[in-house]
Amino acid sequence: MGYKLKPKKAVLARFKVTKKGKVKRHHSLTSHLRSSRTSAKKRQLRRPAMMAEGMARNVRRMVGMSHKNPIRAAHEQRVIEAQKQAEAAPATK
Repeated sequence: MGYKLKPKKAVLARFKVTKKGKVKRHHSLTSHLRSSRTSAKKRQLRRPAMMAEGMARNVRRMVGMSHKNPIRAAHEQRVIEAQKQAEAAPATK
C-alpha cells in the first residue's frame, strides 16, 4: 500500500472546484470599509470569480482533484457536439 494523499483543508475552505474543473475563489475588499465603494462594485464583489488556469492547476492538485481539467472537458464537449452534427447531417439528406 502506498501513501494516501490527503487534501489540504485550508485550500478546501477557500476554493471550490466546479464539475468541469474550474476553480472558484472569493473576492478581496469585502470585509470592512465598504462605504467608499459604489453599489455596483459591491454587487460585483459578491459574486465568485474564476481563478486563472495556471494557479487553478496548483489548487486542484492540493485538493486532490488534479484529474479534472477544464480545457480537456471543453475539448471533449466540442468533439461530442461534432459527432452529433456528423450523425445528423446524413439523416437530413
